[in-house]
Amino acid sequence: MAAKASPAKFVKGVLKSFMAESGLEPRLFGPHLRVVNAVPGKVDFELDITKDHTNRLKIIHGGTIASMVDLGGSLAVASMGLYATGVSTDLNVTYLSSGGKVGDRLSATATCDKMGKTLAYTSITFRNSKGELAARGSHTKYVTQAWKSQTGEPYTPPEGVSLDDVD
Repeated sequence: MAAKASPAKFVKGVLKSFMAESGLEPRLFGPHLRVVNAVPGKVDFELDITKDHTNRLKIIHGGTIASMVDLGGSLAVASMGLYATGVSTDLNVTYLSSGGKVGDRLSATATCDKMGKTLAYTSITFRNSKGELAARGSHTKYVTQAWKSQTGEPYTPPEGVSLDDVD
């Protein structure tokens, strides 16, 4: 059985799995997105904005932020100790000001507001390089199957998954 990890190392391991197994995250975010910190129920992450993240106005694309709401909600669920993070039931984004342009950094905080046996409710806030609130989102996840797939204690990766190379 794998050893129990700290919430930060565990969440970074879940992100590594998304980058290895998903089609979207590695192509859209690649090495430009990273988890800065994670504690139970809260994850701080950031994106270095590149041209691939922008729209024709040369600012971060709303779809990039929406994808970060999706990923951030999943990481918030992971911060509660679940390696499998469920499936989306709804996602909402409100854009408040420019998130930035190429070369800027967009910072985000994802919070697991409530975790139940069926649903997990998350919220994500985004701040641009000036520290202004750029967007906020919410993401609800159906987690029943995630709970069923949990074989060990929280923050323990499934058998065959190593977090040894996660910093």
